[in-house]
Amino acid sequence: MNSWCDDGAGFVLFGRADGMSDTTHTAKNSLGQSSGPGPRIAREQATIKAMIYLYCQDHHGPGTGLCCDCEDLLAYALQRLEICPFQERKPACNLCEVHCYSAKQRERVKEMMRYAGPRMLLRHPVLALRHLLDKRRSTPKLIARPKR
Repeated sequence: MNSWCDDGAGFVLFGRADGMSDTTHTAKNSLGQSSGPGPRIAREQATIKAMIYLYCQDHHGPGTGLCCDCEDLLAYALQRLEICPFQERKPACNLCEVHCYSAKQRERVKEMMRYAGPRMLLRHPVLALRHLLDKRRSTPKLIARPKR
């Protein structure tokens, strides 16, 4: 049985109810000021949040938010998006040459996506279609750093 991680603030699908950001990554504009994540990463964040929320609600029961396991998975996924070396050129994770997730977390995300992916077309059609289009993007290559 999963316990629910609710600090009293509740969970809002595309952000926290208390207004705090789920991620600390911020892009810099031309003046060096923080402007938040770029549109591609923000869309990836919204997609993974929607998928995890859908999976958790259907598998772990309805509640005021995510269970602790799913909340941990969401935090892990958001942290991985923060440090993605491709950022706005990011391909779909399953097509990427850099595997950021640990083997255990990758299996958890695969299981969740296998369930939530088809259901996203009904519950979040715009995010689902954008995700499918992102899978058609060309996969960028990492440039090796010169050795010193």
